[in-house]
Amino acid sequence: MKKTKGFKASGKTRLKQGDEVIIIAGKDKGKRGRIKSVLRDQDRVIVEGCQMIRKHVRPNPNVNEQGGIVSKEAAIHISNVMIFDATAQKGRRIGMKLTEERGKIRCYRADNELVEIEA
Repeated sequence: MKKTKGFKASGKTRLKQGDEVIIIAGKDKGKRGRIKSVLRDQDRVIVEGCQMIRKHVRPNPNVNEQGGIVSKEAAIHISNVMIFDATAQKGRRIGMKLTEERGKIRCYRADNELVEIEA
C-alpha cells in the first residue's frame, strides 16, 4: 500500500461490509448504497453505485480481457458516509455497547437501539 507522508489511519470503524450507508459529503451527497468492502488501513469504504470513476484499461490477451474505458466504484473516506436507518429513513451515528450475553454490539447513539443488518 502506498502511504502519504504524515498519514496515519486509525483502522477503527464501526461500519461493516453489507451495511446500507448514505453519502453525507462530496459529489454523491444524498445517495444510498451498500458497502462492498472496507479498507481499514486507509479509513475508506467502497459503496456500490457511488463515487463512480472511469478507468482506462489495457487489453490483456493472456486473460482474454478486452481493453477500453471501464466504470467502477472508487473508495470514499469513512467520515463522508453514515449508516442508514431504514425505520427512521435517515443517517444515524452508531456506537458500541457491551452486553453480557452477546459481548460488543453496535447500537444507534441517539436511543441505544441495536443495529440490524438486512442480509
